[in-house]
Amino acid sequence: MGRWHTVAVRGQLYCLLIAAAPAFALSASKVAAVEVSTAASTRSAVPDWVADAVFYQLFPERFCNGDPTNDPTWESLESPEKVPRSWAVSPWTGDWYQRAAWEREIGGDFYEKGVFDRRYGGDLQGVLDKLDYLDKLGINTIYFNPVFFGRSLHKYDGSSFHHVDPHFGPDPKGDFERMAKETSDPSTWQWTAADKLFLKVIQEAHRRKIRLIIDGVFNHTGRDFFAFADLTKNQEKSPYKSWYIVQQFDNPKTPASEFRYESWWGFESLPVFADTNDGKDLHPGPKKYVFDSTRRWMDPDGDGDPADGIDGWRLDVANEVPIKFWADWTRYVRRLNREAYTVSEVWGEASEFLRGGGFSATMNYHGFAYPVKGFLIDSKLSPTHFAHQLNERRGQHPERVQYALQNLIDGHDTDRVASMIVNAGRQDYQQADRFDYDVSGRVSPRQDGGYQIRKPNDRERKIQRLVAMFQMTYLGAPMIYYGTEAGMWGGDDPDDRMPMVWEDLEYEAQTGDPRGRQRPRDEVVFDNELYKYYRGLIRFRVARPSLCRGSFRVLSVHDDHRTISFARRCKEDLVVVALNRSEKEQTVDVPLKKLGQDVAQKLSKGFDSHGKMHDGPFDVDKNVLKVKLPPLTGLVLFGPR
Repeated sequence: MGRWHTVAVRGQLYCLLIAAAPAFALSASKVAAVEVSTAASTRSAVPDWVADAVFYQLFPERFCNGDPTNDPTWESLESPEKVPRSWAVSPWTGDWYQRAAWEREIGGDFYEKGVFDRRYGGDLQGVLDKLDYLDKLGINTIYFNPVFFGRSLHKYDGSSFHHVDPHFGPDPKGDFERMAKETSDPSTWQWTAADKLFLKVIQEAHRRKIRLIIDGVFNHTGRDFFAFADLTKNQEKSPYKSWYIVQQFDNPKTPASEFRYESWWGFESLPVFADTNDGKDLHPGPKKYVFDSTRRWMDPDGDGDPADGIDGWRLDVANEVPIKFWADWTRYVRRLNREAYTVSEVWGEASEFLRGGGFSATMNYHGFAYPVKGFLIDSKLSPTHFAHQLNERRGQHPERVQYALQNLIDGHDTDRVASMIVNAGRQDYQQADRFDYDVSGRVSPRQDGGYQIRKPNDRERKIQRLVAMFQMTYLGAPMIYYGTEAGMWGGDDPDDRMPMVWEDLEYEAQTGDPRGRQRPRDEVVFDNELYKYYRGLIRFRVARPSLCRGSFRVLSVHDDHRTISFARRCKEDLVVVALNRSEKEQTVDVPLKKLGQDVAQKLSKGFDSHGKMHDGPFDVDKNVLKVKLPPLTGLVLFGPR
C-alpha cells in the first residue's frame, strides 16, 4: 500500500506517489532518483506555469481570415511562374477536394500540384477576432505554427526570423518596402505593421491570461532568406558563403547554374545552415542572428521586462541542430525570461536530448501519442501494455519535466485524430512501436488509396471522446490541434490543414475525392456538442489541482474486457477515471483500498464521455468501486476540492 506525499518545487506543489510494490506505481527509490535529477538545471528549464497549461495549436493561414485586404497575391507564392495568372485566393467554405479552375489548368494529380499553392488568407486579425472564442473554450496557451515571413503556406521556409509575414498584417506593400532597407545588423531592423499587429496579439492574449509560444526553425531557411539570397547572387564573394553548406558554386562561364548546396531532406527550397567545423555548434553567423531574433520577440521594447514578449518556443527538428547551440540558446532564453517554456520536436525517446539541450520538455509523441494510438484508437495494444508504456516512458524524464510534456494526439504533421479513428486498425504491423502513427504512406490518400476521407460516424466519435477524456485527465500538458474541438477531420498533409470550421459560416458539403472514388456526401458543420464536451473537459482540468499537478496511478487493468482505471491526486483533491475500450458493456472494478481509507465518500460526482453528469453515491462493495460502462465510454469521478 502506497503513501501520498506533497513535494514543493520552487514554491509549487506537486503530488508524488510513494508506493511499495504495485506494478504501475512509482516506487520510493524512483521518487528519490527523481528528486536527485530535478537539480538546478531541470528546475530552471521547466517554468511553473506549464503544469497548468492546456495548449491550442494554431495554423495562422488556415485559422481565420480577419482582413481580406492583406490576402496573399500571385507574386507571393513559392513559385508563381508555375501557377496560372488566373490564380485566386481559395474560398474559405469551399469543398476541400474540389479543384478550382486554375488548379485544373495546372493539371496533374490533386496532391501533385495545385493544392500546395492554395492560400486562404488566414491572418493575425483573424486570430485577434477569435481570441474570445479560445478564451471561452478554456485553453490558456497558444502554440503558433510559424508566423515569420515565408513564401509557403506553412512558413517553415523562413525568409526572415525577425519579421512576421507581411500578409499576416494590414500593410503588406509597406512592410516589404520597410524590410528592403535592412541588413543583418539589428540596429537597422524596423517594426513592420505585421510585427506590430503580432505584438497586439500578444498583448490581447496576455490580457485574457493566455500565453503564446511560437515556432522556431533554426536549422534551415527559405531561399529568400537574406543571407541565402546574397549567396545565390554573389556566390563565392558573398559574406554569407560560410553560413550554408555549399557543395558547388556556379560557373559564370556556363549558361546553366552549377550552384549546389545541402538542403533539408533534399528539398531545394530549404537550404540548411552550416555547423562549426567540429560539428558541435551552429555556425557563428546564423547563431548570432538567431540570438538577435530571439531577443526581439522575447523582449520587444528592450526594457528588460519580458511581459510584452512571447512566453516560449516550439523548436522544429530540434535534434538536427547541434546540442551545444541548444544549450547556449536555452540559457540565453532564460536570461531573457526565466519562466520561458522551450519544447523540442523529437519523435523518439528524448530524455537525454532534453537534458543536454536545456529544454523544458518535448512534444510527447513517444510517451503519449504512440501508446494512445495503440490502445484507444487502434485497440491493438492491451490495457496492461498501455499502462506499462505510459509509466515506463514517462519515468524516463525527471518528475518536473513529466508535468511539462506536451501531450498531443494530432497536429500539422499527422492525420487528424478523427481520421485516425476512421482508419484505425487497417494494418497488421507495427513500426518502431508506433502503431502506424504517422507512418509515411499509410496516413493519407496521397500515398494510400485505401485511406478513407469520410466524416466520422457516431461510433468513431465515441472513441474520439474517449481519447479526449484520457488526454485531459493524464499527467502532462494536453495540446489540441485547431478544429479538433469543432469536429474537423482529414488525412495527413495537406488534408490536415483545411480552413477552420466556424459556427457562423456555411460550408459546402464534401463530395469530391482526390482519387476519384465513390464517397458519401459529408456535411461540414461546426459540431456544437463535441465543442461543448471539449470545453467541459478543458475547464474541468484547469480547475482541478490533481489533474494539473497531481500524481498518476493505475488502479486496475483488464485485458479481456479492455478496461483501465487510474487515479490523479494532489493532497485532498482526488479524481478517478475509468475507461472501457471494448465494444461491449463492462463493469470496471476499481480497488479503492490503494488510495487509502474512506475514499468512496470523496467521490460524490461524476461525468461520462457523453458529457452527462452523475451524482453519487456510487456502488462500492468491500472497498471496490464498481463502475458499469457502456461500450466505448469512460467515466470521471471526483469530489469537492
